[in-house]
Amino acid sequence: MSTDQDFETYPLGDWKLQSGETIPNAHIAYKTFGDPSLPAIVYPTWFSGHIENNLWLIGEDKELSPKKYFIIIPALFGNGQSSSPSNTPAVKPFPRVSFYDNVRAQHELVTKHFGITHLRAVLGWSMGAAQTFQWAAQYPDFMDAIAPFCGSAKTSIHNQAMLEGIKSTLLAAKGFNSKTGEIGVSSDSGSYKGWTPQEREVGLKAFGRAYSGWGFSQAFYREKLHETALGYKSLEDFLERFWEPLFGSRDPENLVTMLQTWQNGDISQQKPYNGDFEEALKGIKAKALVLPSKTDLYFPPEDSEYEVANMQLGVGTLDVYPSIWGHWAGGPGGSPDDVKWLNDRLVSLLQSATAQE
Repeated sequence: MSTDQDFETYPLGDWKLQSGETIPNAHIAYKTFGDPSLPAIVYPTWFSGHIENNLWLIGEDKELSPKKYFIIIPALFGNGQSSSPSNTPAVKPFPRVSFYDNVRAQHELVTKHFGITHLRAVLGWSMGAAQTFQWAAQYPDFMDAIAPFCGSAKTSIHNQAMLEGIKSTLLAAKGFNSKTGEIGVSSDSGSYKGWTPQEREVGLKAFGRAYSGWGFSQAFYREKLHETALGYKSLEDFLERFWEPLFGSRDPENLVTMLQTWQNGDISQQKPYNGDFEEALKGIKAKALVLPSKTDLYFPPEDSEYEVANMQLGVGTLDVYPSIWGHWAGGPGGSPDDVKWLNDRLVSLLQSATAQE
């Protein structure tokens, strides 16, 4: 059984960020599966997720088999394993990190540490999907295929508002509003203020409860799948034993760092696109299988449809999860039907990518 300490790290030195700031003595955490001689796949982590939370999609009985591929799971900056507020105590507040910064670090890990010059694919869920899109725009010739599931190439205004809401519940425990306390600095004094144990507990519990109405769909709750499929006794039991623990063990400043990355997601915020989102989508060359959930409350299929429509002809394909599990249709293994649905599509995508070699 993998644990949250079961990973390796690669030193990045003083890592210069898009913001102009630097993470001193930075590192990226990662875990690999399979032989390095096999075709390589990058499978990044998601919001609040640790490396071990990606393992549900890997196995000899799945398309992501270590017998077929060399699978690399790199961790986001801010997730508590790669450089994060919780493991970089000398840096207060923690620098602003973009998806571009994360993917550039992952590219260095892949090329300089492993000596890989080309990937079979990049894929991921949620913030992992955002990193997948970022890879395809940032290094368009580096992979054969991408499979972003339940995520976006640019964080929508609605998604930004949703994230601002849940972030506000977390920061309210410190007496901050989201705008003035976004990186743990009070606008009144300008000095850093850490989290007391009580603030941490209250804030993280509130954060989990605020998220509970977003992760799963209305139909999921209407059908009481939290009881019949996941085994909880009631809504309150689900909130107490699923949603509160999901974030309760995390560091609040780590969450804020990742939220900032997510809120500012946009593959066009780099050269040569310079903010032209449609041109950035046209710049994607890898075969793209974009997989939204029909009931996702913050990554709706309409956004994915727009992304695919603006890719070059023949590059993108849209396929929608026929699921009532909402955003969690693409998440960590709770719905066996959705896991099978995703795995079947990865089989087709990766086999077609192999055939085009």
